[in-house]
Amino acid sequence: MNLSTFLPDNALEYRHFLAAAFIMAENAGNIQMTYFRKSGLRQSTKLNDSDVVTIADKESEASILDYIHQHFPLHGIISEESGSDHEDREWRWIIDPLDGTTNFANGLPPFCVSIGLEHKQETVLGLVFAPYLGECFYAIKGAGAWLNGKAIRCSDNARLSKAVVATGMPYDRNENSDNNLSEICKMALRVRGIRRMGSAAMDLCYTAAGFFDAYWELNLNIWDISAGRLIATEAGAIVESIRKGRNHSILASNPHIHASMREILLAK
Repeated sequence: MNLSTFLPDNALEYRHFLAAAFIMAENAGNIQMTYFRKSGLRQSTKLNDSDVVTIADKESEASILDYIHQHFPLHGIISEESGSDHEDREWRWIIDPLDGTTNFANGLPPFCVSIGLEHKQETVLGLVFAPYLGECFYAIKGAGAWLNGKAIRCSDNARLSKAVVATGMPYDRNENSDNNLSEICKMALRVRGIRRMGSAAMDLCYTAAGFFDAYWELNLNIWDISAGRLIATEAGAIVESIRKGRNHSILASNPHIHASMREILLAK
């Protein structure tokens, strides 16, 4: 893809990084497609039976990390499977090599590669690539968001009763009382529909593109939301933290229904 054909002038300084993110995402996506819906997929669990990891996660991550080490040796990295590598550096990449692993392992299409780039702890670039669906979302801070080369904006629906929203639940929902179940029950009575895609990165991107009117989720990690949060923000959505603490609990929605969504989610 010729980046200069769609990047505005104020984003050209990041074209080298975005081109690299395209390459890393495509390489990881190709790895994933070699395993998707194939018998005998090697998989295991981490924290519990809901927290799945597969050989595709590990090989996708290895491909991305190798590229960063080769082309950006002075950059730090935070990645889901491998943890942190010089995370205190001025530039750092935030990687989820396969977001939606449970979907992937069960042959369901909503899975993706998520790549964010921070400069001095501020996200300046985000890319989310869903290889099976052929959808590539990306954004540059202050310059907008795109899906497959076309600019995207969040929805303009102003009626909560007509809203289709997305959410998810944490892996430790059986042990963690802050597991989003009560919020889902409250929200279900106020909106047209709730969807659970199983990928926080894709939920944020679909909110950015207006496919969802809003999305919220509790107790996420930075690699779940780094790229998608920027994409949603650059597409005009309001993205806000709704919990204090080490983990990330966020609400992303179009500006018209944000206040109503927030009131429902924070009501005691």
